[in-house]
Amino acid sequence: MAKFLLTPRDTKFYDLFEESAANLVTAAEKLVDLFNNYEDVEAKAKQLKALEHQGDTITHEIIQRVNRTFVTPIDREDIALLAHTLDSVMDFIEAAGRTAFLYRIAQPTERARQLASIVAKMTYALNEVLPCLRHRNQFKRILEQCVEINSLENEADDVHHAAMAELFDSSKDASEIIKLRELYQHMEDATDQGEDVANILEGIVLKHA
Repeated sequence: MAKFLLTPRDTKFYDLFEESAANLVTAAEKLVDLFNNYEDVEAKAKQLKALEHQGDTITHEIIQRVNRTFVTPIDREDIALLAHTLDSVMDFIEAAGRTAFLYRIAQPTERARQLASIVAKMTYALNEVLPCLRHRNQFKRILEQCVEINSLENEADDVHHAAMAELFDSSKDASEIIKLRELYQHMEDATDQGEDVANILEGIVLKHA
């Protein structure tokens, strides 16, 4: 008998995943704008915090829905894990903006801007791939997009390593090293979590293919 992932009453899960991914795009674009137009840092950090709260609300709704839905379109543990990992991407994006403000970073480095750009590219990829989860005939597209997301994470690793090498090589100010190291780490962690989202999606596809 054919196995269907989706029934009409289940569509809200997919709606919420897509809403979460779109929220990530908005946050990542604001992070890029923060570093490319480094002014009104406090206000921009507050905007990121508001988006992080919005992400928490979406995640909470997904988990509540899991707990009150008898039949879910995909495994409950996969729904919960996907929701929490998407939320973790948001947490690290917000943390990068908060660090820039709280640590009074004078100017972002070129490496910070590069990492923010990669984070944004990853959120675009996630935003593109999440709608494919609704349709079995788009599962191949999910696997293709997961490869791209993994490549972006590798790119972020390379930039992060180069940033750290440059930081310890050129900076004599210990406090500046600590500030920038944390800033870089938050964005690298965001890409790590994005790769984890891709791995979860790949696992779902392999379960239901």
